[in-house]
Amino acid sequence: MDAALVRRLVEVVGGDWVLFGEGVSSYLYDETPVPVRPMASGDVVVVKPGSALEVSKILLLANEFRVPVFPRGGGTGLVGGCIPTRSGIVVSLERMNRISVDRDNLFAEAEAGATLGDLIRAAESAGLFFPPHPGDEGAQIGGLIACNAGGVRAVKTGVMRNYVRGLEVVLPTGEIITLGGKIMKNNTGYDLMQLIIGSEGTLGIITRAWIRLAPRPAASATIIIPFDERRRAFELVPRIFQAGILPLAIEYFEKSVMDLAAAEIGERWPCDGGEYQLMIILAEQSEEALLKACEVLLGLCEGAGSREPMLAESRREQDLILRIRSELYPVLKRSMYDTLDVTLPPASMAGFLDELDRIARRYGVELPAIGHAGDGNLHIWINVREGWRPEDYERIKEEVYDKVVELGGVITGEHGIGYVKRRDLQRYVDPKVLELMRAIKRIFDPNNILNPDKIFL
Repeated sequence: MDAALVRRLVEVVGGDWVLFGEGVSSYLYDETPVPVRPMASGDVVVVKPGSALEVSKILLLANEFRVPVFPRGGGTGLVGGCIPTRSGIVVSLERMNRISVDRDNLFAEAEAGATLGDLIRAAESAGLFFPPHPGDEGAQIGGLIACNAGGVRAVKTGVMRNYVRGLEVVLPTGEIITLGGKIMKNNTGYDLMQLIIGSEGTLGIITRAWIRLAPRPAASATIIIPFDERRRAFELVPRIFQAGILPLAIEYFEKSVMDLAAAEIGERWPCDGGEYQLMIILAEQSEEALLKACEVLLGLCEGAGSREPMLAESRREQDLILRIRSELYPVLKRSMYDTLDVTLPPASMAGFLDELDRIARRYGVELPAIGHAGDGNLHIWINVREGWRPEDYERIKEEVYDKVVELGGVITGEHGIGYVKRRDLQRYVDPKVLELMRAIKRIFDPNNILNPDKIFL
């Protein structure tokens, strides 16, 4: 790194908030599986601004010196989106972590470095509720918005973009802009805020957000429904919606995978039924409404060929199930080459999983799958096989993606493109769409300093 640049960065944020040398090691990687993640450049300086103005000054310096800038949140991404692939500046927003709640307007104002856990606790302390739960509670708000995080509750609550009503953003050229705010309707020209959401840190650095909250549900229950046949599990999902029930979450699991996750923390998966299971979380505004929804749901199970459902009513039982669910990725990561997060029309999921089984048998590998059955988002793990080369795994991935696109789906529903899926984006997205995306990037970032090597080849 240029010594003159480092000195000027120290002038902007202070010496305590600039790291280099061995001090940058924990800022180089995220949760991307090791076999597919890019190599990080060790020749970086980590800068921790305390305000949007300091972020602006950092970006102005980066343009002056023509040095790349890599925004970093909580480091929970899975596609290498924050990995500094070139010598440059890593901007960590961790110091900018203030949150305030406007209870009257049902809004939270959160700086980008506040975590999802911070937001959940701030909402609860005000007697309110942040409906989505888009991932790891250590993920930071700026990163969740930049990646348009989804999560298990998307079937009822939507994804991050459905709750963001305003953003403060520092553009790659240093200007600070505010888009939207503490408002519900906004029809003043092109919606640039929605363009920033999901742009993966390539169009601007989010420094503040205005996020919609909701009243806290009064009652909740978790039901696990086991099946001996996977198709029957997925056939139940549309019947649930048609019956007028909109669960907070509908998750599909394979019991053998959940047993591994439970054993990891010394627990036991509480449902001993069939290998194919749905976990349904209900959240209602009264005990009466919850009881009625449970009765309807259990009635549907009788006609769907399920085994005996397991009802978790207590908070302890529900928390245990969610804690085991949260262990899935760490357990599977140990034997994982890559993880896919395809999204299909929900009614196509059962047929797609049959095809996934055929692909697994053809290549002699395991392809465990879990999914957000209500919104069509499936997570598929490609496990390591001894003696295989990267191109062998690529063939499996291409077959999976080809089938997904054939069925009207897309190659990523939550994780984004980042570094890992750039070639896949090139293959599966209309060339004209890519041309427009590149043109937008050039307008926002004429010197291509902000998160280069991400999204585009």
